[in-house]
Amino acid sequence: MPKRILTGRVKSDKMDKTRVVQIARLVRHPKYGKIYRDRTTCYVHDENNESKEGDTVQIIEAAPLSKKKRWALVSVVEKSNEVDVTAMKAARKLRESAEENEVVATETKAEAATEETASE
Repeated sequence: MPKRILTGRVKSDKMDKTRVVQIARLVRHPKYGKIYRDRTTCYVHDENNESKEGDTVQIIEAAPLSKKKRWALVSVVEKSNEVDVTAMKAARKLRESAEENEVVATETKAEAATEETASE
């Protein structure tokens, strides 16, 4: 029997070499017939830590690697384009503090130049 290959989205990348991937699917209720969304959670082995949270990945069945890990990463289909807001705020603060330091340094040079001309 061939190994299954599935596509899902990485929900967590906090563990080393392990990713939590959710596979979304539509299921028909057995009694009422209504179609509803369901999801399956798989623990995936990612040897090189290639995938990040939000990426769409392809996974394949593998021999058990741990109690829950039964899948391996085949490839990253699509990289996530989510923005890390915390990193952006930190970068903006650094940029603003660098600009303030530059303004203070310029003012200090100007004051020193005026003192030199005044003392002459």
